[in-house]
Formats: sequence, structure tokens, C-alpha cells
Amino acid sequence: MDITRRNFLKIAGSALIFSFGTVHAASENILIAYFSRIGEEYSLGTISKGNTAIVAEIIAEKTAGTLFEIKPVKKYPDNYKECTQIASKEKATNARPKFIGKIEDFSQYTTIFIGYPIWWGAYPMIIATFLESYDFSGKKIVPFCTHGGSGLSGTEQNIALACPNAEILQGFAIQGSIAQKNRSKTESIVVENLNRLNFI
Repeated sequence: MDITRRNFLKIAGSALIFSFGTVHAASENILIAYFSRIGEEYSLGTISKGNTAIVAEIIAEKTAGTLFEIKPVKKYPDNYKECTQIASKEKATNARPKFIGKIEDFSQYTTIFIGYPIWWGAYPMIIATFLESYDFSGKKIVPFCTHGGSGLSGTEQNIALACPNAEILQGFAIQGSIAQKNRSKTESIVVENLNRLNFI
């Protein structure tokens, strides 16, 4: 979502405050938490590395941050149609799919990048599980996503609602086809946004 001044004022009036400031990278301890899926992907065929995983790894490489994959206990089907059906049902029922593992000493991280694909105009429900699993009070959150044309699709607002005591920095979105097929352009978009936020 392109947050214009008008939208920002509207969001601020609803107590959903997004920060347009920058950070001091040297003082940040960065975590990159992401959910990504492999298997059959619309218009891309079968992929062996998820679109969001590709972006997350570039962020980690550029920031020296720690990667954490939000990996579901129950794997989503490789078949694209079957996966979309499950994702739709999870969204409709406000499900909380469980994920494997946990982040040791979450309190040490000052900035958390949270990455996900856009499913049915929202983040996958496993992201809601993750947001409810840790205390984000006082932390900076940078949303990022891969998508088929929707951009962030308002997911920053949902993150702000889920983490009211965190500072939500303006995130960024990369089309899944670009992440999968054009490494140099993907890296350029990531670097541009990390520079904008003063992380590199």
C-alpha cells in the first residue's frame, strides 16, 4: 500500500501509527522472520525456493541480521489449487496454524523484519500466530512481502493492530515473479528500501 499523507492522517486518527523515520543501523540487532512456500506457484511453475525466502535471505545478507523461518507444523500442499483452498479456509475461520521451533532470547532483537506472501489479499494466518507468540513492545517492525500484483495489501495495518506497542516502519513489497526470476532487480529493490530506512 502506498501510504500518502492523507492515508497517514487517517491511520493516525485511528491510532495506527506508521513511522516514516529512519534507524541507526549500528545500534540495531536485527531479526528477519519469514514464511515462504515452495511447490507449484501460479504463473511460475514448480519452485524449489520460496519467493519470500529469496527476499529474506537478501535482507539478512545486507544487514547481517538473523534469519528465522516461520515453518508450519503441517506443511502446505505443493499443489497450488489445494494450497489456495486451505489458505482461504484458514482466513475465513481466523485460524492460527502452528509453526516449528522458537526464537531464543527474542528480547535481544530491536528490529524485526516480518516477511510473507500475500494470500487472498492478506498475510497467511501463520503470520498472525507468529505475531501473537512474542512480545513486540518497544520494537521496530518492518513488513515486507511478495505478491502477484497487490503490493502490501494493507497488511501493515493488521500488524499494527496485532502489535500496538511496536513501531511499524514503512515496509516494502516485491512481485513474486521478480523475486523468482530476476535476482539483480530483487536485490536492487531490497537495497533501495534498506537505504531508505538507514539500515545500510
